[in-house]
Amino acid sequence: MAYKYILYDIEDGVAKLTLNIPEKMNRLSNETMKEVVAALKEAKDDDSVRVVVMAAAGDQAFCAGANLADFKGLSPVESRKVFSAFADLSRIFIDLGKPSIAAVNGLALAGGFGLALYPDITIASENAKFGLPEINVGVWSCMVSASLPKLVGRKKALELLMTGDMIDAKEAERIGLINKVVPHDKLEETVMNLAKKISKKSPVVMSLGRDSYYTMLDMEYDKAITYLLEILAIIVSTEDCQEGVTAFTEKRKPVWKGK
Repeated sequence: MAYKYILYDIEDGVAKLTLNIPEKMNRLSNETMKEVVAALKEAKDDDSVRVVVMAAAGDQAFCAGANLADFKGLSPVESRKVFSAFADLSRIFIDLGKPSIAAVNGLALAGGFGLALYPDITIASENAKFGLPEINVGVWSCMVSASLPKLVGRKKALELLMTGDMIDAKEAERIGLINKVVPHDKLEETVMNLAKKISKKSPVVMSLGRDSYYTMLDMEYDKAITYLLEILAIIVSTEDCQEGVTAFTEKRKPVWKGK
């Protein structure tokens, strides 16, 4: 599929999606969000893809969110149709079935804040800043609200949602919003090294394990343990698990079949 607002490349099992409108601070128009979702679905269905990286062109902004002026004068029905793209974007990373990494190179605001936190792992440049400024113009960050408390806790989530204040990358790392801060010129290298490291794991075990993690998050503890017991029984019966154990005893690297 040809894309207008993003770049999509695959190399060594890593699919890289790059927002490619730096002159507009990589803002999320509905068309851009639909392209991101379409590319992620393409990566999901491509067996050669082991890991997905979400990145952005330029040095100023990872993504400055949507252009709020686009929503002026919309009826509730029209608004719901427009914002369904935000809902799709917030769901697609969990449904991806493969590990994902965000490479945040600059401002991550509003919907861009969400795009930075939806992937499984987030690595940020020391130049990155994060914020939910929508509240300053009378909008609540609804889609982000579903994920944010699970990352930083209720108190810090509400502070970010209610104040609209920006935080720098070091503070984002401290509160658990992101995984790591790296020098700006090391961001791409760090992210790609991590992606390639993860891509060398068993794809079937990675998929089963990752999906089970998200499924059990909202379960009661006893139900989660019962569910994970069943998943473990499935995982150890896979060809890849048997190969991994055999390779370990034979002191060699495993050869994954993805089965």
